[in-house]
Amino acid sequence: MPITKPRALLLTLLAALSGSAGAAVSTSLSCPPALPTSAIKIDSVDGDWVPYVKSPMYLYAAAPIDGPPDNRGDLVPDKERRGKGTVTTTYTFQGSYPQGKWLQCAYGENSQMTLSRRMPDAIAACTITYGQGTKAGQRDIKIECR
Repeated sequence: MPITKPRALLLTLLAALSGSAGAAVSTSLSCPPALPTSAIKIDSVDGDWVPYVKSPMYLYAAAPIDGPPDNRGDLVPDKERRGKGTVTTTYTFQGSYPQGKWLQCAYGENSQMTLSRRMPDAIAACTITYGQGTKAGQRDIKIECR
């Protein structure tokens, strides 16, 4: 049976759709680059001490965690690759995550403050690339998950 133009178009469309059906979709996630001074509150200071926040806290690290931050479910990367001025870590999620997979963003060179949020359950792996930031104590971080 000869293939007509409409039928060829339909076959091409079906082939394209079936090829992409099983492909993993890459998702870019990001952390806020800094915690502004207005977001940093110091309460319960004893005596006559007056708190003052001089500068924002800059993003220094990011990593997936098992469950919400109060679980302290730090994960170990599967691999780490060092490049010129960069470090790339890869995390592969296997097994059960009953409280979800979360992304934790850490601020300050010792991760003094963190922000965390739940990631979509369908995410199976994340790659995080660290580069030098423009401010002291800051890193440029790219997060790709699929």
